Amino acid sequence: MLMAYDGHLFHGFQIQPNARTVQGAIEEALKKMTKGKRIIVEGSGRTDAGVHALGQVIQFDYPGNKIPADKMVLALNSMMPMDIIFKECEIVDDDFHVRYDIKGKWYRYRMSLDHFVNPFKRFYTGHYPYPIDVEKMQEAAKDLLGTHDFTSFAASGGQIVDKVRTMYYVNIEKNEEENELIFDFICSGFLYNMVRILVAMLLEIGSGKRPVDDIPRVIAAKNRLEVPQTAQASGLYLYHVFYDEMPKKYRQDLDL
Repeated sequence: MLMAYDGHLFHGFQIQPNARTVQGAIEEALKKMTKGKRIIVEGSGRTDAGVHALGQVIQFDYPGNKIPADKMVLALNSMMPMDIIFKECEIVDDDFHVRYDIKGKWYRYRMSLDHFVNPFKRFYTGHYPYPIDVEKMQEAAKDLLGTHDFTSFAASGGQIVDKVRTMYYVNIEKNEEENELIFDFICSGFLYNMVRILVAMLLEIGSGKRPVDDIPRVIAAKNRLEVPQTAQASGLYLYHVFYDEMPKKYRQDLDL
């Protein structure tokens, strides 16, 4: 199932005791639908507290397959809180896996450049009220493309040992109307807090605190201390999950 959620009032996607989570809300609804049977929900990724999703994908085995795909969307949406909505449902083959079959993920980050925190954006954007050079960030971001060990951009607490990933696409643009920076990253997979750390580093480059050509050195260092900052969770969105071959337009300057 394809779904979206406002992560502001959730303590992340993954179910936790005594905390409101996206997985917990869905499993509770399924439990009511099956009159007490626990259905385990698996997600394409585990977003953190305060992180949003426009294109999260989940998978579960519903007993008996008695509900058609289109009716499952209606049934679950009728039981969801206002901060979750289901968009699509598809019955998949038994060998499909919502995590292991991923070809790539797209995360978007919104950063408000307003001088003061906008009360209507504070849960949905990061905030950076300082002068910024977008062209410098765009130039620097080219060094993220390709296959690298992204250890320097992984927060402690992650359980993944292999930190080699392929970055297919990076784009940074300014939305003049909203006075926001929009960061887009498409990668074969993301490490714990990786996008928020990348955004923090690119902001340092855009503000002149870090040289434009610093990214290769940081990648080679394989040391999280090279980029100690992390952008706020509120600006991060799981935008899309790719299960088919990666479209060529999202393989920037890569012979892949």
